[in-house]
Amino acid sequence: MHDGLPHPATEAYRDLLQQLDTWFAQATARYPGVIPCRSGCSACCHGPFDISIADALLIREAYFRLPRDEQAQVRSKAVALAIRMKAVAPDWDFENGLEGINEEKFDQLCEVLAAEPCPLLDGERNCRIYADRPIICRMMGLGVITPAGRVIENSCPIQDQFPAYSALPPQPLALEALEELETACLESASLELFGTPERARFETTIAVLLANL
Repeated sequence: MHDGLPHPATEAYRDLLQQLDTWFAQATARYPGVIPCRSGCSACCHGPFDISIADALLIREAYFRLPRDEQAQVRSKAVALAIRMKAVAPDWDFENGLEGINEEKFDQLCEVLAAEPCPLLDGERNCRIYADRPIICRMMGLGVITPAGRVIENSCPIQDQFPAYSALPPQPLALEALEELETACLESASLELFGTPERARFETTIAVLLANL
């Protein structure tokens, strides 16, 4: 489906992402003026990073809703970045996503290309599909503590510039419950993109996804 129209799998996934946005907004309200994350901040929008198959479906639909000239700009950047990825990891089979590259080589690739901006950033470093950005982009700027006691540290790359922000404790999030919802979304996205739910754990990068549309 290349018309940008929403698929039921993406609608369910958007509901999940909205829960994350609400969680983030509540934390921002609890600590007014402390959390710098916002639309237009692109500090974490560099280097390759993994996206799920549900993110891939969502991004693909958002990409095809862009004006044609913006699609061309985005895809040109994606192709250029994918070519650089191949130069670092020539044996990477893009069709198999991150299963086509070993973890050590992907880590090396991420290090080499750490400064490369996401193809979806515009000239002012704004995300062209901010409302449909991947789940990792929505969780990057806060630490998490779950009801089961799991702790995920804040991964914001510029938090040391904001002492009060970097000192925030992990924020409570019912992540295990969201992960159960995510599993169903992954299976639905796999069915849409591959015709089977068996590839629900498929992951790729934004550049590879867009370069191969």
